[in-house]
Amino acid sequence: MPQKRARRRSERRRSARADARLSMRVEGRHTEGDSTQVVTESQNISANGVYCSSTHYLAPLSKVALTIVLPRLPGSTASKELIKCDGIVVRCEPGPGKKTDQAFELACMFSDLDERRRGLLEEFVTWRNLQALRAAAGAPNGERTRTRRAPAARKRAVSRVRRRRAVH
Repeated sequence: MPQKRARRRSERRRSARADARLSMRVEGRHTEGDSTQVVTESQNISANGVYCSSTHYLAPLSKVALTIVLPRLPGSTASKELIKCDGIVVRCEPGPGKKTDQAFELACMFSDLDERRRGLLEEFVTWRNLQALRAAAGAPNGERTRTRRAPAARKRAVSRVRRRRAVH
């Protein structure tokens, strides 16, 4: 009997994404053609784009100017970094909640990010994802997590300690 192949949904993202609340500003054209400036926080970010909320609707495929405040990473000598670049609105949909909120979920792709700024974003995303893994493992920030021994190795270690105690 032939087996069904499991279909895998292919991941379309080219780079890792991290949940992060970073201060940012989006400047673009409102639906009426007026210039608009939205000060907001990102919800997640990658080296290719950012996802945030907006008080104004910005049409998909419209150009925007983005300014993102990237915090200083531990161990880094640099201070906060302002990432300024152009972007393209990929998605702008009504947000969850009441219809009177006029909040939109906004996804933007970076269109002119140079290698240095892209590298800074990749470094931040990697650091942020490592922090999330440490938090999930229950380790305090900045501490290395100890690797857990497999059950068989743990049993051998316990029996060695018991034998030593019995001898002494």
